[in-house]
Amino acid sequence: MDNDISEYISKQKKWSSELQLLREILLNCGLDETFKWRNPCYAMDGKNIAILGAFKDFCCLSFFKGVLLKDTQGVLRQQGENTQSGRIVPFTDTAEIHRLKPVLKAYVFEAIEVEKSGLKVEFNTPDELELPDELEIAFQQDAEFRNAFQSLTPGRQKGYLLFFSGAKQSVTRFSRIEKYRSRIMVGKGIHDCICGHSKKMPSCDGSHKNI
Repeated sequence: MDNDISEYISKQKKWSSELQLLREILLNCGLDETFKWRNPCYAMDGKNIAILGAFKDFCCLSFFKGVLLKDTQGVLRQQGENTQSGRIVPFTDTAEIHRLKPVLKAYVFEAIEVEKSGLKVEFNTPDELELPDELEIAFQQDAEFRNAFQSLTPGRQKGYLLFFSGAKQSVTRFSRIEKYRSRIMVGKGIHDCICGHSKKMPSCDGSHKNI
């Protein structure tokens, strides 16, 4: 067992028992565990299968390619309307986990087979995502900004489009665009390090908080 994960679970004020039970189920399925992206992550032969998460109202087991699972029991949920690949099974008590234990194990084994088969999730490309009116206005006002955005990798473009479009109010969309303009102008993605102190470049690992 990974000591970082043991510490992570023990420090949970609300979902410690639930996460430990989910952890045991995943390990019993033969998965390897590592502490990744600040959460317990489970893989098979180096391929990510599932990850555990703790939130205010629930904890969950999340499958990286959950959209490809058959979900015969109807337990998978989409976390956010822009989530394309991952699917979660939320929990609020250990009794529900115990009840669904056979189902969860079956889903884990199915997820392993999906990974072994080489199946891929067909993601929407940035060109297929709707361009927010507020971003188009910003482009019209600043050609250099438009060029900088279009020079980003497709993945970085998609990250920004999903984030900008996710705001319900126009004023918030404008605010997000202005806040991240400087990042875009220097070719950085929404989660890229800009302070130069990250140990997991190009991603930000939070090292700037210790400066």
